[in-house]
Amino acid sequence: MSDSPFSEKDGETVVQTLNQILELELAGLVRYLHYSFMIFGHNRIPIVAWLRAQANESQSHATLAGEHITNLGGHPSLKIGSLLETHKHNVDEILTEALEHERQGLEEYRRLLAMVTGKSIMLEEYARDQIAAEEEHLAEIRKMMRRPGSIK
Repeated sequence: MSDSPFSEKDGETVVQTLNQILELELAGLVRYLHYSFMIFGHNRIPIVAWLRAQANESQSHATLAGEHITNLGGHPSLKIGSLLETHKHNVDEILTEALEHERQGLEEYRRLLAMVTGKSIMLEEYARDQIAAEEEHLAEIRKMMRRPGSIK
């Protein structure tokens, strides 16, 4: 990590955090794809489309994390983050699980931002972009969980 803006120890910590992000995003890919298979009923088509778009975005986010890991001389993890089959497949339960998953992602990206601020503009901007995306996902899921007519 000779050209790295980080000390060897700090660089290893950043790589570990990026690997946690990679694992979390890969879990998101699997989770959202699984959810898309389990949607039934007359609203299936738009919900499945949204879930599969989330799966695709998780894959894209995982790719970015992996590229940053190798840029820092690290080795991308082959692990996938925690996947718990709750057998809860109604839309409200799926959205509740998705909300928690997105919160975990937001926490990891904020942790990364704190580590890289002032040391790497590239990683700072990456973390900020991902934080904005996670915040947007959280807001979107919260809106989806609200009942129609809840705003007067």
